[in-house]
Amino acid sequence: MQIEQRLAALGIELPPVPPPGGNYVHAVRTGNLLFLAGKGPWNPDGTMPTGKVGRDVTVEEAYQHARSVGLVLLAVLKQELGDLDRVKRIVKVLGMVNAVPEFDRHPEVINGCSDLFVEVFGERGRHARSAVGMGSLPRNITVEIEAIVEVE
Repeated sequence: MQIEQRLAALGIELPPVPPPGGNYVHAVRTGNLLFLAGKGPWNPDGTMPTGKVGRDVTVEEAYQHARSVGLVLLAVLKQELGDLDRVKRIVKVLGMVNAVPEFDRHPEVINGCSDLFVEVFGERGRHARSAVGMGSLPRNITVEIEAIVEVE
């Protein structure tokens, strides 16, 4: 329970895991890899931040949105594994930013999630990553992030 203790020391509470919509699941395990479905950001009141980054939303706000997605991904990991200490490594993150066409700071936005993973898991949280812009995302959310995680 070292990761749980680290979360508590950092003052981080994981949000509830929302039910999956449609015919997909939150995670699929094959061998020692856990593929996490894409998740969106959330506000403490349960609403989802929306809008285009670079027009409606600042980079700093979108960074916080990406961090909130990271918290949801951690909550999914805990639900799937029962114990976050079973995470051996965050392998790959794909971060998608709902941005105006001329926006070019996608990495700074997705750093919100990446920084959280390193904060929580240390070196095990460092990962390969893609940060890309999208013309739109479901329900006009600002960011969506998925991950591949090596587990015990």
